[in-house]
Amino acid sequence: MHVAIIMDGNGRWATQRGLPRSSGHIEGAKAVRTAVEAAARADVKTLTLYAFSSANWSRPAAESAALMHLFGQYLFTETRRCVEQSIRINVIGRRDRLSENLLRSIEQSERSSAAGSGMLLRIAVDYSSQHSIVEAARRAGRDAESAGTELTGTEFQRLLLEVDHCTHPASEVDLLIRTGNERRLSDFLLWESAFAELHFSECLWPDFDEQRLHCALEDYDRRQRRFGGLGANTL
Repeated sequence: MHVAIIMDGNGRWATQRGLPRSSGHIEGAKAVRTAVEAAARADVKTLTLYAFSSANWSRPAAESAALMHLFGQYLFTETRRCVEQSIRINVIGRRDRLSENLLRSIEQSERSSAAGSGMLLRIAVDYSSQHSIVEAARRAGRDAESAGTELTGTEFQRLLLEVDHCTHPASEVDLLIRTGNERRLSDFLLWESAFAELHFSECLWPDFDEQRLHCALEDYDRRQRRFGGLGANTL
């Protein structure tokens, strides 16, 4: 099962408590650990977390820099825990705008956890689904022109994985969760979520715990996925 989460509400969580937005992001990082470990216990095969969208660069430079620093700290402190739990780490998204130090941390975390046989943890940083699809299409056109043939859907999917720096193939998203009482996809895994079930939670991300994850999984289990067909129970 592939679960994807849009982790929304860190800033509002802090503002409601009269705290700086940075405090919300710090608490949000703690919620990430909870979600990762809970998902692994629930036998989720792939967990993709939306940590920083390409659109987030429009935030104040100080906040963006603080988020990147926090992400680097997360990799430093959590990679060992992931290795101990046989969780593989893969950071997806653009890498041309990340600092050299952060790139080294990403590569080290991916190498250290590559042998893990348990859950695949994908963290989307400087990620834009639209950018990924357009770039994969550009490469597909180039390759098709060079080969003189049309590319298949499988080959396009391979290019999309290449664009996103996916070290491990992942299945299409089964369940997409968004916290923060917002109901939009925000340019997240648009291709992979074509048939995903959607679950929107009113809680802000720092308050997202194991119980809320189980609630979303139970909601998913109650749904009948038809993939465009009529379904088993249709007369």
